[in-house]
Amino acid sequence: MTMIKRLPTLLALCLGVHSYAQDSTKSKQLDEVIVTANKLAQKQSATGKVITVIPKEVIEKSSGRTVGQILNEQAGVSINGSLNNMGTNQSVFMRGAASGRTLILMDGIPVYDPSLSGNEFDLNLLSLNDIERIEICRGAQSTLYGSDAVAGVINIITVKQNVTKPLNAKATISGGNYGTFRGNAQVYGKAGKLTYSARYARLSTDGFSTAYDSSKKGGFDNDGFKGDVANASMQFQATPGLTFRSFIQYSNNKTDIDNGAYRDDKDYTAKTKNLIAGGGFNFRKTGISLTGNYQYSNNTRNQVDDSTDAPGFAKYSAFDFFGKAQFIEAYANINLGEGFSWLQGADYRYSSMNSQTLSISSFGPFAEAFRDTAHSQASLYSSLFYNAANEKLNIELGGRMNVHSRYGSNYTFTFNPSYNFNRYFRLFGSIATAFKAPTLYQLYSGYGDPSLQPERSTTYEAGAQVTYIRSTARLVYFKRRIKDGIDFDYINYKYFNSAKQTVNGIELEGSVKPFNELTVTFNYTYLDPKEQIQSRETFKDTAYHYLLRRPKHNVNFTAGYQVNNALYVSASGKYVSNRYDVGGYQMADVALADYFLLGAYAEYKFPKYVKMFVDARNITDKQFFDIQGYNSIPFMINGGIILNW
Repeated sequence: MTMIKRLPTLLALCLGVHSYAQDSTKSKQLDEVIVTANKLAQKQSATGKVITVIPKEVIEKSSGRTVGQILNEQAGVSINGSLNNMGTNQSVFMRGAASGRTLILMDGIPVYDPSLSGNEFDLNLLSLNDIERIEICRGAQSTLYGSDAVAGVINIITVKQNVTKPLNAKATISGGNYGTFRGNAQVYGKAGKLTYSARYARLSTDGFSTAYDSSKKGGFDNDGFKGDVANASMQFQATPGLTFRSFIQYSNNKTDIDNGAYRDDKDYTAKTKNLIAGGGFNFRKTGISLTGNYQYSNNTRNQVDDSTDAPGFAKYSAFDFFGKAQFIEAYANINLGEGFSWLQGADYRYSSMNSQTLSISSFGPFAEAFRDTAHSQASLYSSLFYNAANEKLNIELGGRMNVHSRYGSNYTFTFNPSYNFNRYFRLFGSIATAFKAPTLYQLYSGYGDPSLQPERSTTYEAGAQVTYIRSTARLVYFKRRIKDGIDFDYINYKYFNSAKQTVNGIELEGSVKPFNELTVTFNYTYLDPKEQIQSRETFKDTAYHYLLRRPKHNVNFTAGYQVNNALYVSASGKYVSNRYDVGGYQMADVALADYFLLGAYAEYKFPKYVKMFVDARNITDKQFFDIQGYNSIPFMINGGIILNW
């Protein structure tokens, strides 16, 4: 509570250095229109939820980066693997929660891979060039979005807005060191009642060695990556109030990988294919909005190791995984009058997976199969919203009932008030519960335990936002308590339910604009965790005051300067404090050193259709580690040209 009392003071300190500015323009960020908070477009100032928006103009100034890398620069978010070799697994840690506790949405619809251990979605399957906008909603969101939204949701929005011409085209081509190539082509337009888009993106690189050569003897080969993404969508405005849409996306990646931490492998590859398709409708009439969505997805992953140079008995290994998911939902938002509105909906999720393995050694072949296994979950949810006529008091009260095919009925709730004292200062808070069912892999794989119980959590949140002249800042305190957390036993190599985990944290984010040409954005995340789980050295329970691969302190900043109408330059920095990784079987966890990375970006717009850019990462060529035994990015530079007409 002491920290909550200090919120106004801390915010004043953040903004006070710029109180001399004379521009009285209201901050854009405070009134940004968002859709993730309650499934309906609204001003950000009309909700107490903590939402960070990555707008189109920021994404366009990140042409040399990946989706994981741009998310890794946001408050409360750490994408483990985004700063490693291309194709590395991307673990999304939000507010210190483990991987699989952040739900990824594409245009508001959940996407995930049931064959992955935590039900995650592989961010390597997305191209930044296909994204129009990203909304990050932090805090427990299980009431509106169901299981897996323990720490929050990330909504990847691909739908283009305000398209008026019948034909538009955009193309990007760029290259960089380590044989890196990026290419993108898209066409889109609006013809009568039909709006359409079609895109293709290619990313390839020779890469560097995934594994770190601790012996310094050399000989580790480079591990490359090739990825293709193609998608298309259509929207038909049947009547002024009725819209239909359909979409499809296909992704195909091939990644060279190594044989583990500090261990090279000359011929070990992983291939991933993903198909997402579906459609929906939206009907609007005075006082009511009705939406329906259906989505089908399947994921195929194949790993083959046929090296003879790697140590061990097996000289050939093949691993095949297949996951399938279906999602259907319908929800309505009804304006009840007097500032009240009512959201009610239902959804159904079906997930299945299977896998096969084959290993050949001097002892002969060994094959094992994981038969096709499925589970499902149906949900009913409802939220009542109140928005005062004077735009000051806003309240959300909601609940969800989940009926899981294995675990039966369970409930979550949300209470989220906020108050805008004036256009400069607002307070907000929330209490929300979340539910996380064990995945098929955690239950039934060779590492699984069918007796696992669901993970339940409660999140408390309080914060303040100040907008003054050319500055804005938001400070949030949160506490998350988890019961029966699902974790991995590194001694017996099984998933298990841990006793409890508590994470306290602070997030500070904001921007300042001392004059028209210069904008500085910044964010800081502090984590104070404590968990009582099984020791990674012994069989006894122990208390840990840190989280694996999640730093206590994380700082990001960017300073951008618009030199003139054509030239824009920026510098960015990232600081990550020390943290721990698993040391090995019955060994103490290993401390990873802190690091600071420096980046730079520049773009030049020619009249009308052409823009050139260059992006540099880790300019000082700092050697650092986010994952023990695996190389992180060295100095990387990427430059190219964008054609837009």
